[in-house]
Amino acid sequence: MKGAGIQGVTRGKGKKTTHSNPALPCPEDKVNREFNAPAPNILWVADFTYVRTAVGFVYVAFIIDVFARFIVGWQVSSSPNTKLVLDALDQALAARNPDRDRLTHHSDSGVQYLSIKYTERLEDAKIGASVGSVGDSYDNALAETINGLYKTEVIEHEGPWSGKKDVEMATLQWVYWYNTKRLFGPLGYISPATAERNFYNAELTAKIAAE
Repeated sequence: MKGAGIQGVTRGKGKKTTHSNPALPCPEDKVNREFNAPAPNILWVADFTYVRTAVGFVYVAFIIDVFARFIVGWQVSSSPNTKLVLDALDQALAARNPDRDRLTHHSDSGVQYLSIKYTERLEDAKIGASVGSVGDSYDNALAETINGLYKTEVIEHEGPWSGKKDVEMATLQWVYWYNTKRLFGPLGYISPATAERNFYNAELTAKIAAE
């Protein structure tokens, strides 16, 4: 990298976005920091982060499928409210149409994810809820990692930002690149989309062989 005149970007510390309410009912942690899944649509993790712009903060929510770290839903909003995370969830459900009895949704204990509307949406979709402990980022480490990549590769690298619209466009472009082009060591240096495609191809091959 030095010989090619390339310099890597580094991550920095940021603003706290998780605010808990002890009065809200909280599901148990069913993941216990084991961010692995045997197939797509078995475990999703959710989180959101913030972006500083010329007109104030905007907030970006992600839903990530753990199997191949594929971003299945995302949303940008000027407010860190329940609608932000609910819209990201609805996008993921529409895109994936998962076998919902098999799916677990894991998040931190932020009030947005424990809200009545979000809880009811998970129940209506027959998705099991899992929530990490208060104040411990390791309990949602994979989602935190994706947030960190996003902030490093887009927000801190391409800013400054004028407002919600340009953040939304940059996020759209990054999510497409991330899912289809970005290579991950834990996946064998292939993209999330390739990892999922390989899984389904292997599943189809095994099914044909068994017939």
